[in-house]
Amino acid sequence: MIRVENLSKHFGGLKAVNNTSINIAKGSITGLIGPNGAGKTTLFNTIAGLYTPTSGRVFLDGEDITGLKPHQLFEKGLLRTFQIAHEFSRMSVTENLMMVPGQQSGENLVNALFRRAQVEIEEQVIHERAVEVIDFLNLSHIADELAGNLSGGQKKLLELGRTMMVDAKIVFLDEVGAGVNRTLLKEIGNAIIKLNQEKNYTFCMIEHDMEFIGRMCDPVICMAEGAVLAEGSAKEVQNNEQVIEAYLGRGFKNRDLPSTEPVQP
Repeated sequence: MIRVENLSKHFGGLKAVNNTSINIAKGSITGLIGPNGAGKTTLFNTIAGLYTPTSGRVFLDGEDITGLKPHQLFEKGLLRTFQIAHEFSRMSVTENLMMVPGQQSGENLVNALFRRAQVEIEEQVIHERAVEVIDFLNLSHIADELAGNLSGGQKKLLELGRTMMVDAKIVFLDEVGAGVNRTLLKEIGNAIIKLNQEKNYTFCMIEHDMEFIGRMCDPVICMAEGAVLAEGSAKEVQNNEQVIEAYLGRGFKNRDLPSTEPVQP
């Protein structure tokens, strides 16, 4: 799905990503771990078009997408979420979802003034899609709640819901577990697995919670100092001596991690 070849992103003398190559297989949930400053978020931002790479190439389904802007990648089905949720706080959950699809007829002033019937029909279709997403994510009880009033975990679910309002191919999740209680994190994990298994979403996630990574991800990639340090299953990466020294610490060696697992009914 994604092929990154010899990608670098430098900020002056700082080599945040340094000649890095990774592959993200179609249909996988790939984990990206590593110490703070390892270059994980910079790699995400460069793939997702927020930064222009200093060198190297990025391919989506074999197409060279290097240097494309986020809105262009959005149209191709490459989406990302952020560690801090970006909701429209004074709009409801449903309205937040309805904002996502691009090129809506109502965004054109002429259509809004003189083609109301066309606009209303389109809005009804989008509303029905939003209701489906809300039901899928078990958010019906807060559908009319202002997004600014949601908990951190609910906002993360809402961000995940936004990716369902369009035909996403791959979604990059930036620390989806940050600041989320364990109950909601399990719900988020279940939703990600369901999207992966039932709707063929491909995911790549930055995460520090190794228990969550162990449950969700295969393979796992560990970065350090802007480059790939190790790659393999969660267990293999956990027991890699270089990863232990650079990131996990000796207390993690041979610790049992949950295997990737299907959603429980």
